[in-house]
Parts: sequence; C-alpha cells; structure tokens
Amino acid sequence: MTEPLFLAPLDAPEVGQAVTVAGAEGHHAAAVRRIKVGEIVWVSDGNGTAVRGPVAAADKGSITVSVAEVRREPVRRIRHVAVQALPKGDRAEAAVEMLTELGIDEIVPWQATRSVVRWSAERTERGLTRWRTTAREAAKQCRRFRVPTVSMPMTTAELALRIEQTALTVVLHEVAETPLASLKLPTSGEVMFIVGPEGGLTDAEVAAFVAAGGKTALIADAVLRTSTAGVVALAQLQALSARG
Repeated sequence: MTEPLFLAPLDAPEVGQAVTVAGAEGHHAAAVRRIKVGEIVWVSDGNGTAVRGPVAAADKGSITVSVAEVRREPVRRIRHVAVQALPKGDRAEAAVEMLTELGIDEIVPWQATRSVVRWSAERTERGLTRWRTTAREAAKQCRRFRVPTVSMPMTTAELALRIEQTALTVVLHEVAETPLASLKLPTSGEVMFIVGPEGGLTDAEVAAFVAAGGKTALIADAVLRTSTAGVVALAQLQALSARG
C-alpha cells in the first residue's frame, strides 16, 4: 500500500520530533482516510520539505506523526511556469492536475481573446479556489513535496511584461516553423510557456508576445487540446533540459 501524503506547516523538522496535522487536513486524515496509530505517513509543507514516520496519535480532527525521516528537495536550476488560457468545462482542472503531476512550479490563468470562459471578479475567486484545490490534491496524490503556485490571472499586456523577465518564454503555436527541440534552452532561470485557448491565439497576441521576447514553437504535428498542450510542452522541456 502506498504511504499517504498530507500537507501541514513544518518548522525546521528533525528526526525524533512530533508533527501534528490539524484543521481540515487533519480531519481528512483522521475521519475520512481513517488513518490509525502505527500507520506510516508522509507530511509535507508543500514547499519541498517532507517528513515520514508512524502515526503516534489520532483523533477525530488530527493526527500526530513521529518523525523518522526528513527529506528536502533541492532547488531546481530551472523554474517552469505554465500560462494556461482559460478552458471550458472540466478541462481546466485536467490541465492543472496533469501539470502538477509532472512538477510544474507555477500556473498562471490567462484570459485570452478567444477564451470561451470569462472570469468576472466573483468568478475569478471561485476559479482560483478550484485550480488551487486541484493542484493541492494532485500534489498529494502523486506524492510531490511541492505544490505549484496558482497565480492571479494575467492579461495579455501583463504577460508581455513578464516575458521580459524570463530566461525564455515559449509561445505554443500550431503554425510555428521551429520545433521546441530546436530552441536553445537556458541552463537556469525561469522558463515560461504559453498555452492558447480552444480557438487558438490571435495574431495580435502572438505579435505582442514575440515583441516582448517570446519564441514561437511547435510541439506536435497536430493541433492539441488546450488541456493537454501544456503537459506535452512541459514534458518536452524537462526531457530537453535533462539531456543538456
């Protein structure tokens, strides 16, 4: 049986200490998952640090874990950021879930011109809560010690400004002439990639991103769904970076 992972604050944990998972997460562990004394679990702070050990105490609202092992993920040289145009239906959650599974560092919602879904002020709050919850649960499910940041939505103009601050920004475009594998990748810094909506990017959006320093690239010989294009791009970027 796979040892479950729960999220809770960790303050410089050391072997021999006790860590308590309380609140909603503690209730989920004790009352929903019915974790018992003696079971081995993981507890992560969501920022790269995790502890493992047996449950020493459990009640209806919390569990206490005796720390037997501490792990700290090293900071990676490349930080991957996915800009995801707002998709319709449940494709947003699918995109966030799969990107999290692959280890994305940050996800930025983007209100593209051709996005069918529109986020009003009220809908933005609900959408961000849904995306963040999906990222959190996906990280726990696949035992990742880092929960990706889901940032506030950005406009096209705001993205153009951010492009200038990245080591590389890739604009995924089905009519691009350059394969992603042909781009020169940086060895450190932030690598951002932009995923368009179901209706595709407009010429004005592409022009704005390229003018800011973005590079258009092709990742497949077919037009991918907006919910899968980012996953394909991230997998390729990770493989290319690992190859050096």
